[in-house]
Amino acid sequence: MYEEHPEFEAPPSETVLWRYMDFTKFVSLLDRGALFFARADMLGDPFEGSYSPINVALRPHLYEELLDLGLDDLSGLGQMMKGLRRFHLVNCWHENKFESEAMWKLYSSERKGVAIKTTFGSLIASLQGDETVYIGRVKYVDYQNTFIPERNAFSPYLHKRKSFEHEREVRAIHMSVPQSNEDSPFQTGPDVTETGLYLEVDLGELIQEVVIAPDADAWFVELAQSVAAKFGVEAPITRSTLADSPVW
Repeated sequence: MYEEHPEFEAPPSETVLWRYMDFTKFVSLLDRGALFFARADMLGDPFEGSYSPINVALRPHLYEELLDLGLDDLSGLGQMMKGLRRFHLVNCWHENKFESEAMWKLYSSERKGVAIKTTFGSLIASLQGDETVYIGRVKYVDYQNTFIPERNAFSPYLHKRKSFEHEREVRAIHMSVPQSNEDSPFQTGPDVTETGLYLEVDLGELIQEVVIAPDADAWFVELAQSVAAKFGVEAPITRSTLADSPVW
């Protein structure tokens, strides 16, 4: 279930979004009827959920009331924030009117990749169930010179380094409620796997077009079309326009 949030910059409803993936993830999406939300600490970027040196320098002022209450120092605050990464579950989309050659190379096997094309409006309408999902654009900043807002659990997950600006990411986030026990005050929720959580979607609402990788062989195009048909996908299955022949 989609909800608006003041920390999230939601794009206009008609904004075109893409999710690039390999064929096995495409089949998993169709088979489960669900999007996979990966734990932030499993995304591969060590800066996920992190702050900047400016944040650390300002924390004595930001958390002055904690020091006034007798807390000796703030040295454990960063480790606590790092530990919270496993409760932030992320599903990533690429904002672009057109296909991205770079995204094909980064997030799919070029010869056996698939891209789901949708709009922001269709994405939010497709979300099923009672789990709350927030969605917004990622801001790309210089971590050495930027203060990342604190006092909100989502802010560090809506910022990435400038080096990732080519991703033009629109990020969906579901926050798992920590479950405590005697061994640790921070345990993942009961429905979260070791790597993340599947959240149900209406595939008919979500998938507006399935685009096949530009270098895919003819047999793979036919296989993708056949598999999509077996799962009742009514959206068009097309070959990437990057495979078109030039005109002289």
